[in-house]
Amino acid sequence: MTLNELEIGKTAKIVRLNGEGAVKRRIMDMGLTKGTEVTVRKIAPLGDPIEITVRGYELSLRKDEAGKIEVA
Repeated sequence: MTLNELEIGKTAKIVRLNGEGAVKRRIMDMGLTKGTEVTVRKIAPLGDPIEITVRGYELSLRKDEAGKIEVA
C-alpha cells in the first residue's frame, strides 16, 4: 500500500521509498524515512495535495510524491 491510498485519520509506518535521485532525496529531506510513522490529516477535494503529520509537524505532499512512499 502507498501513502496516497491511506484513508484520512489512519496511521502507518513507512516501509520503503521508491523513486530515484532528487525526488527520493527531497522526500527524505522532509523527514519521511523508513520506519517513520505518518498520519493522514486531510485530503483535498480533488485528491491533491495530501496533508500528513510526520515527526510532530504538518506536511503537504503531492499525490504523485505520496505514491512513491510504501506504508504498512
